[in-house]
Amino acid sequence: MNKTGSHRGRRPGNPDTRAAILDVARRRFLEDGYHAVTLRSVAAGAGVDLALVSYYFGSKKGLFGAALALGANPAELLARVVAEGDLATLPERVVRQVLAVWDDPVTGPPLIAMLRTAIDDDSVGALVKEAVEREIVDRIAGLVPGRDAGRRAAAFTTVVAGLITTRYLLRLEPVASMTADDVVRSVSPQLRQALRGPGRAARDARPAQRS
Repeated sequence: MNKTGSHRGRRPGNPDTRAAILDVARRRFLEDGYHAVTLRSVAAGAGVDLALVSYYFGSKKGLFGAALALGANPAELLARVVAEGDLATLPERVVRQVLAVWDDPVTGPPLIAMLRTAIDDDSVGALVKEAVEREIVDRIAGLVPGRDAGRRAAAFTTVVAGLITTRYLLRLEPVASMTADDVVRSVSPQLRQALRGPGRAARDARPAQRS
């Protein structure tokens, strides 16, 4: 049997192959948008097996983060945070995860650079917007009961985006210098209210005292 012929037209797995996949993915994401890109289409464009793309990047979220040179992918981190506990403590967990990643000297700068690029470059901004809508807002909406879940999830994401903008882009004081515990205490109540939605009082979140 000719082993070489069985893989004709496919690149073997090596660092050059990974770079080729990322080049194709980056171009496809920017040209076609987040939703239209699939691991299969990227594999075909790079001339590699689909299994190799999955091996390197795991999922479309992972490929997206790698294509934008992110050391930490917000969508993947959110999925991990969601799996770690229930909705009642989600605000605190999300804030701590955001601070851990964006304060980190390794993972933080690429995220800040991505955000600045998204502001300056419309194509990157549209791509980031679509990814946030599909991988973050939609995921949170899936956790929230009620017909207005999407609106409340968007409000939740808005508060998180405001924290990121003020602390890491504007460096607004005192937010920029707050400790993680102080930020959690300041921002978590706003996130909790966003999840409840307008018109729902804070007492809705307290456990009932009567049997």
